[in-house]
Amino acid sequence: MEFKEKQAIYLQIAEYVCDHILSGKWPAGEKIASIRELAVKLEVNPNTVMRTYDYLQQQGIIFNKRGIGYFAGENAPATIREWRKQQFFATELSAFFRTIRMLEISPDEIMEYYKQFDNKQL
Repeated sequence: MEFKEKQAIYLQIAEYVCDHILSGKWPAGEKIASIRELAVKLEVNPNTVMRTYDYLQQQGIIFNKRGIGYFAGENAPATIREWRKQQFFATELSAFFRTIRMLEISPDEIMEYYKQFDNKQL
């Protein structure tokens, strides 16, 4: 995994874990990689993964069964989507709106491009 300098490593690992849950690699209710497994895979200190897991537990995305390991929460996908949606609205969408306002792009133009994009994804 290539880490970005602008964001804390534990948060980047949290995104990695969330991506695995959303993609179904680690299904809701199922066991996820142990702290050591993930630390070895990502070539980071186990304490960093522990910090990530503590953070994700606080968010209600994963939980720990003492002596067994960490698991994706039953509602983890919905929690992750809502969490990411709020981040998107707070950061990227506001920048997007500023840009379209400066470029005088109409909502109709945006909708047309969205429809074209949506059709390509099908």
